[in-house]
Amino acid sequence: MTFAELLRGSVHEVAAGIIGWTLLVDGVGGRIVEVEAYAEGDPASHAFRGATARNASMFGPPGHLYVYRSYGIHWCANVVCEQQGRGAGVLLRALEPTHGLERMRERRGVADERLLCAGPGRLTQALGLTRRDDGADLSRPPFELRAPISPVVVERTTRIGISRAVEQPWRYVEARSSWLSRRRRAG
Repeated sequence: MTFAELLRGSVHEVAAGIIGWTLLVDGVGGRIVEVEAYAEGDPASHAFRGATARNASMFGPPGHLYVYRSYGIHWCANVVCEQQGRGAGVLLRALEPTHGLERMRERRGVADERLLCAGPGRLTQALGLTRRDDGADLSRPPFELRAPISPVVVERTTRIGISRAVEQPWRYVEARSSWLSRRRRAG
């Protein structure tokens, strides 16, 4: 399945299906091991109240990035999903760093590989993503997406780091991955 074909599914199909894909930005990145789904009607989603200047990318074409500042501190990046004009996205929460580790260490200011991409803010900092990447097309340079080369076991759990709709089992993780932002919990 191509990435474009994957994006035609529901936000939950995209979230589960994106696990194991490799995301590179200018050759820096790694395997996606943790994401969260955010959809229309979801009070935790930035799309909940409709389109605004801030979240316009979330209502745009699938396969683009919606990048926003979280708590005024960290950049976070979502992959926009096909939802017929209704805002939906998959938050990138963690990567297993595999490419450009030295560049990630420089950007993050840490040596520990576990701390490079474990968490949405760390991930964007390691990849060098900022607001200038909001609306960027993931099918074009500097981005590269590579399909998994072997089957991936995906588990669902409840989302983390939010205050609304916390009971939703909309966090998708690679089973047994040691690169998650937080340990897997039942959901």
